[in-house]
Amino acid sequence: MESNHHNDRTTGDHGTGGHRSGHHPTPDHPTSGDPEALAVFVRRVRGPVFLPGDDGYDAERSGFQLAYRHRPAVIVGAEGADDVAAAVDFAAGRGLPVAVQATGHGLSVATDGGLLISTRRMAGVRVDPVAGTARVGAGAVWGQVVEAAARYGLAPLNGSAPGVGVVGYTLGGGVGVLARTFGFAADRVRAVELVTADARRRRVTADSDPELFGALLGGGHGFGVVTEMEFGLLPVARLYGGRLVFGADLVEDALAAYVRWTETVPDELTSSVALIAYPDIPQLPAALRGRYLAQIRIAYTGSVAAGERLVAPLRAVGPRVSDELREMPYAESHTIHQDPSDPHAYLGDNALLSGVDAAALWRVAALTGPAAPVMCVVQLNHLGGALTAAGGAGRRDAVGHRDARFALRLLSPLDAADPAADQETARALHAEALAAVAPWTVGRSVNFLFGGGGGGGGSGDRTDVGAAAVARGVHEADTHRRLAALRAVHDPAGLFRFHPSALPGPRAGEPVAGPAGR
Repeated sequence: MESNHHNDRTTGDHGTGGHRSGHHPTPDHPTSGDPEALAVFVRRVRGPVFLPGDDGYDAERSGFQLAYRHRPAVIVGAEGADDVAAAVDFAAGRGLPVAVQATGHGLSVATDGGLLISTRRMAGVRVDPVAGTARVGAGAVWGQVVEAAARYGLAPLNGSAPGVGVVGYTLGGGVGVLARTFGFAADRVRAVELVTADARRRRVTADSDPELFGALLGGGHGFGVVTEMEFGLLPVARLYGGRLVFGADLVEDALAAYVRWTETVPDELTSSVALIAYPDIPQLPAALRGRYLAQIRIAYTGSVAAGERLVAPLRAVGPRVSDELREMPYAESHTIHQDPSDPHAYLGDNALLSGVDAAALWRVAALTGPAAPVMCVVQLNHLGGALTAAGGAGRRDAVGHRDARFALRLLSPLDAADPAADQETARALHAEALAAVAPWTVGRSVNFLFGGGGGGGGSGDRTDVGAAAVARGVHEADTHRRLAALRAVHDPAGLFRFHPSALPGPRAGEPVAGPAGR
């Protein structure tokens, strides 16, 4: 009855380049005072263990985000939940903070020191078509789940990029291809298996521990290391979708028309508009080089005929550079956004908005367009619909700002060889663009914070002002205080601190900082 897309645990020794029990730690390593402890630990886990200087250390710590990389004192390439528990136990016993990485797409706070648990080997995906559920390992990516579910005419609430990790995305809430129709990815979660700071393996559901279960859904970073997740699938086998692309002369008209159009569409239609000033470089297709384009992305679960009627006002804006709207199998939903699949360096920020007007958006476009000091991709996601509803009767989750109508996302590519060269320029540009929508800003989405999240760095310092502003924007003040109180219970030593939402929340009566306060 189950479809085993990948095995959850792999076999073999500790892997090429992994640490061996006979290899003694260096003097500056945190286990240097007790080399036998490291040797025991290496024998205890199935996956490889890496120290700085080991073959494979750099490859294991690297992810999709090339601008920022973890610099841990120890890396554990976990092959299953037992390895994760052993790693947490080892770290806790030595006062080492713990970071977790599957794909590294959303790296926002990098560790300098501590222990990194790499979950990429835990990539199992099992679909139960009768129950309509999927169980996935901590290292699974959305492309695997979409492929496995499609065999049965089912679909998950995945994001736009097939290479993004399922667990990290879902713990942040997860705004996906069909978000307005079916809600956040977190709303479909039925069970979470994790290892908490006491190195205990736990299976958490709405019945077994409603407080912790609800906290994991939307606020899950900082409570432990998730090793497996179970969630419901949807009976969606096809959709009407694709892109309408307009040239520079119609960008302003397309943006204004899009904002007006979002007030008329049903919940069955999820969409976004992206503004991209492509550089004139040979690495790009000739049709894109040096062009400034507006791309409207559509995903509609209704009929083709109804979809054609719905998009007619957008087509009326004027001639399109391309018109790619069509009926497609859900397994091809990733073609709607065509997100890059190769690792690269980038900086990203966002604002969740209660509304917006075309003039403010055009100010953002003017700042980030072809004349911008660095390239900046702008994306406006239409929210609302099913995103405004809680995930189930009586379920108290931690998804922030459900009432937001839009998400404004900014992303600037950086030079992977020297990301610091343009980082501050990009950060200043993002701040200026987000200031243009400050009157409508209600907070941030943790899913769209990419790099430079501030705080929690090498020593895990939680007092960084910028990091606190980020953390306070992710959730409403009362939710953030509730999460902070739960973290004090489940992780009193602050073992899992390398994430912006794992920082302390605002005090009672203290305002929540928006993006412009960064």
